[in-house]
Amino acid sequence: MTGMVGQDWSPGTYHRFRGLRLRPAMDLLRSLDPLPAGDVVDLGCGSGTVGPALAGLGRAVRGVDTSPAMLAEAEASGAYEALELADIASWHTAETLALIYSNAALHWLEDHARLLPRLAGMLTSGGTLAVQVPHQNNAPSHRVWVSLCEEMFPGRFDQTAGPGVLLPAEYHRLLSDLGTLSLWETEYYQNLEPSVTAHPVRLFTEATYARPILAMLAPDEQAELIARYEAVMEKAYPRAADGSVLFPFRRLFFTLVV
Repeated sequence: MTGMVGQDWSPGTYHRFRGLRLRPAMDLLRSLDPLPAGDVVDLGCGSGTVGPALAGLGRAVRGVDTSPAMLAEAEASGAYEALELADIASWHTAETLALIYSNAALHWLEDHARLLPRLAGMLTSGGTLAVQVPHQNNAPSHRVWVSLCEEMFPGRFDQTAGPGVLLPAEYHRLLSDLGTLSLWETEYYQNLEPSVTAHPVRLFTEATYARPILAMLAPDEQAELIARYEAVMEKAYPRAADGSVLFPFRRLFFTLVV
């Protein structure tokens, strides 16, 4: 995970929807072709949820993340031969790798046009860059956080500071000349469990997308924004009779074999 200055990630909050977040990670892993010799790097490894599955590839697995709290959880998994606390935006290794795997992390970083070719350059011949990022910013679940914040606290939140991705066509243009590119999207229909304290979509998004928005607000401002957001979510994602919510969530995937 990437982290905001002075605010580490909360593994407990993030893991509230552990199963739903793990499925696309495993879908990305299952998409891989056979790998050449070399180590695997889990870039933005977070709490190491995917570490055991990556270790199943039969390679040394190294994890890199910005969050000390998440790395402590990753170490407890026992799946990693090495863990490194580093900014994944500038991380580099001189060793050529068989796989750089990054699940739900690179959307927090800027300048993908420079970042992705640099990562591809760390791969051995036949190695793979495998990436999954949320592609949900235009959906109400994400867009409303930004629009309400701008309405209620104009000029307070820099939209470029939040997570974002390029259009699929831009990734195709950027990466297709570097190797064999596979690029696809999947929309997951996620059934969020009922909650008596909050709208389920708010619980899902506040642990990730809304973090930089809420972090720049005072507690009373956070409460005001959350109340307004939840009112919109009740209409955008209505609850079923049991209080659960069917929540469509789109994710973008690509693999690049160099």
